[in-house]
Amino acid sequence: MKKPEVAVLIPCYNEAITIANVVKDFQKHLPHAKIYVFDNNSTDETMSLAQKAGAIVFRESYQGKGNVVRRMFREVQADIYLMVDGDETYDAAIAPQMIQDVENHAYDMIVGIRAADDKEAYPSGHALGNKLFNWALKIIFRSHFTDIFSGYRAFSKRFVKSFPALSSGFDIETELSIHALEMKCPVKEVSTIYRKRPEGSYSKLNTWTDGFKILWRMVILYKEMRPFMFFAQIGLAIFAMALFLGYPIVKNYIATGLVPRFPTAILSASLVIISFLSFTCGLILESLHQARREFKRLFYLNA
Repeated sequence: MKKPEVAVLIPCYNEAITIANVVKDFQKHLPHAKIYVFDNNSTDETMSLAQKAGAIVFRESYQGKGNVVRRMFREVQADIYLMVDGDETYDAAIAPQMIQDVENHAYDMIVGIRAADDKEAYPSGHALGNKLFNWALKIIFRSHFTDIFSGYRAFSKRFVKSFPALSSGFDIETELSIHALEMKCPVKEVSTIYRKRPEGSYSKLNTWTDGFKILWRMVILYKEMRPFMFFAQIGLAIFAMALFLGYPIVKNYIATGLVPRFPTAILSASLVIISFLSFTCGLILESLHQARREFKRLFYLNA
């Protein structure tokens, strides 16, 4: 049988110190794969060094990792895709196993779980944030992932070509994970060594700014993927507020037959109406989402 075409996708921004070594490592462990480096407006020699190392180089002008991933998935044609960061923190030796899992066991996504022995490789703030977001994803989307922010992943062609890629920044990994959960794709996690960056190399992730962007992306995806639950919770909160404001007025009316606070009574009645409107919006959007999910599933099956 013909061997599947494998593409190694490396998004890069100012990784001149590490990119050549990353390309060579994956050429060594995946000699039949094509190595693609997508440069994201680097101001150093990332592009030229990647070309000298033997990679096929593209340039993406829209800033942000999500924009780069969208371009990579659009431009590259292959049977199996392996995505890895260009900072030399991931172990290329496990790449053949990840590729074999996709090929032989029909997994759509393999996630490399980062196992860092050196505390400098995985700062405590990043580790804590990862745990919190993994916990939130488990509660909201019934996720089983333990490292949703890993940048080391292998994909099947049908996953790549059916992934909408709406994110623009570091929230792209969250979107990848939620898309896999939404489509009920067969996925697997494998443990991989996670090394600290070489001297002179620095992370582009801003703990607070990117953390809020990721949190906002989760809220948006929750609204899109679980519209009834999202609007039902809002409706319940508004209805509870209406009961809190309206209970004394109703109690007083039953006892005396009078309504002494008309503004509060009007506000309470308005909140009840708004809460029912929220429930109705949730029901309508849930029906629309069901149709959209069926369409996405059909597109996934035909990819």
